[in-house]
Amino acid sequence: MIIEACVNSAISAIEAQKGRADRVELCENHHDGGTTPSAGSIQFARNNLQIGLFVMIRPRGGDFLYSDDEFEILKEDIRMAKNLGADGVVFGILLPDGSIDIKRMKELVTLSRPLGVTCHRAFDMTSDPFKAMEDLISLGIDRILTSGQQPTAPQGAGLIRELIARSKGRIIIMPGSGVKEHNVVELIRVTGAKEVHLHLEKQEPSRMIFEEHSVFMGKTDQPEYEHTITDSERFRKIRLVVDDTFP
Repeated sequence: MIIEACVNSAISAIEAQKGRADRVELCENHHDGGTTPSAGSIQFARNNLQIGLFVMIRPRGGDFLYSDDEFEILKEDIRMAKNLGADGVVFGILLPDGSIDIKRMKELVTLSRPLGVTCHRAFDMTSDPFKAMEDLISLGIDRILTSGQQPTAPQGAGLIRELIARSKGRIIIMPGSGVKEHNVVELIRVTGAKEVHLHLEKQEPSRMIFEEHSVFMGKTDQPEYEHTITDSERFRKIRLVVDDTFP
């Protein structure tokens, strides 16, 4: 069973490795669903990881319909990830009708090789998931990250199970979103998934002595004197349970 950790920084990637994750999906701006991390983050992660490093390629939050300029940014970020030693990249582009943008995706897949390629949860915004899966298979994409077109993967387990059955091993279907300690084993049992994507975090308190509480760098409901980091101990516990249940 492959456990992929969704991480928000290079430091979190190292914590995921401590927790015995097999691979990380490195991104930034989790509040937007994840965007491309900085070159420094990718390089630092690569220098300190012995596990797989996949990099999110997404220029902004919001929908997955990109302008010509944004498409050029996607290509440049793929080149950057390759040059910095990533093992894989994660992206997805849709057309206005909710179908996979086959032409642009094909160009990105060709540019990405020999790296691994995952289509991210843009898949969950497609109008026909079975057609979208076939389109992605035709492009040679390695895996699809999906919540089964529901807010969480446990809620979308029925569709995920059907996708895995219909794929017949031609592409990896990896459940992700809302996968936690209390539901990961049942999700794997129900769907038959061989890879799973988890985001397990904790709040790290600031080491500041002086604190100014009248100024905010972002939203006013966002704490300024703590930050989110991957929880290695939670990953370690899940690793033990998963390995014991699915030897």
